Amino acid sequence: METLGLELGYALDTFYFLVCAALVMWMAAGFAMLEAGLVRGKNTVEILNKNALLYGVACVAYLVVGYNIMYPGDPVNSVIPGLDFLLGPDNATDDVVAGGEGAPYYSSMSDFMFQVVFAAATMSIVSGAVAERMRLWPFLVFAVVMVSVIYPVEGYWKWGGGFLDQLGFQDFAGSVVVHMAGASAALAAVILVGPRKGKFGPNGEVYAIPGANLPMATLGMFILWMGWFGFNGGSELKIANVEEANAVAKVFVNTNAAAAGGMIVAALIARLRFGKTDLTMTINGALAGLVAITAEPLLPSAGAATLIGAVGGAVVVFSVLLLDRLRLDDPVGAISVHGAAGIWGIFAVLFTNPAATFTGQLIGTVVTFAWMFLASFIVLYVIKKTIGLRVSDEEEHSGMDVFECGMAAYPEFMVTSLSDLGSPSSGKAVKASAQNAQGHLAASGNPISS
Repeated sequence: METLGLELGYALDTFYFLVCAALVMWMAAGFAMLEAGLVRGKNTVEILNKNALLYGVACVAYLVVGYNIMYPGDPVNSVIPGLDFLLGPDNATDDVVAGGEGAPYYSSMSDFMFQVVFAAATMSIVSGAVAERMRLWPFLVFAVVMVSVIYPVEGYWKWGGGFLDQLGFQDFAGSVVVHMAGASAALAAVILVGPRKGKFGPNGEVYAIPGANLPMATLGMFILWMGWFGFNGGSELKIANVEEANAVAKVFVNTNAAAAGGMIVAALIARLRFGKTDLTMTINGALAGLVAITAEPLLPSAGAATLIGAVGGAVVVFSVLLLDRLRLDDPVGAISVHGAAGIWGIFAVLFTNPAATFTGQLIGTVVTFAWMFLASFIVLYVIKKTIGLRVSDEEEHSGMDVFECGMAAYPEFMVTSLSDLGSPSSGKAVKASAQNAQGHLAASGNPISS
């Protein structure tokens, strides 16, 4: 009976872990829909391609080397992880049956599945920030390095037993380890690739560039919200006893409460600040609340979780405005949602987790930002100087879909969208650009209405 109980617990924890991994994988669809909805129609196919391919690239890169860097069997020291390739065998049956301290309570393969979707989510943060002007294949080259080395190294420092974990840095599911880390890489990319044409005027003006499909963006937000239950809930790691089951339920409640609080406060601030209820702020407020609670979704009460999310919703609105003042162009607000709200979330841990210290949280945040930003900046700079990061002015004007992918997401409306870009170009130039786009589509065998 004891052996049967151990095996049932192992099976339940493994199954729960895999279900949570599937929920986090579903967040890839959320990122894709959110970003595709917030870019212009002429760049929709390209951003969908980025999100689809980065997931595939991340899975292969993390399988080959990233997982073993983040969780090394034989680390060099608490700063430098070991280096190994591919996955070893799953847990031995006799180890599970033996039980006792140190016995595995879920399949090591389920652990890999949970970790690889986290790695892909980290990279997805970058794609939205550089949307509409960073070329597809240089982006994927960076994704290989990011998921193979850059992210796993800082992940090892906390979750692999490295020096940040030994220091007492507290980050339950990754407000900093995943979200701010991805935002730090995104910031480096945004600086190097530069803003979209027409985003900023010569005298400090900031011009809105509306997305093409807000229903799609809203769907993306709800998909991400749903996936976050796996993101935070799975990070409890176990569910096969009463205490752990109750903990998982509480994590779900707090995750949901924080998203709701963030959404409402962001909408209220947008209404007061702009006189209108900006849907994009509503969306990003919910996501900021989710990022903020990710650092500690278990210990707060539901009311405290709502307040933590609410502050995250406020932070994201003012962060978006600040980035515009700094002339940093982030089409989807990724740096504000994942970076600014992630920093708030990591320090909000101090209010509910007695094991957290201000010094530990500060060092963990600064070290993670410095590593992710500097390593990403160096890699992206090398890519920029060799194969280039940004599309040409002509490609940006006509749309990345045509030049990068040879097709349009909305072919019936393509000519209209090209002539409605708000560009200072003359009507003759716009017409020529549309004809040029049609030529590219014809060459690729994709029809377009005239």
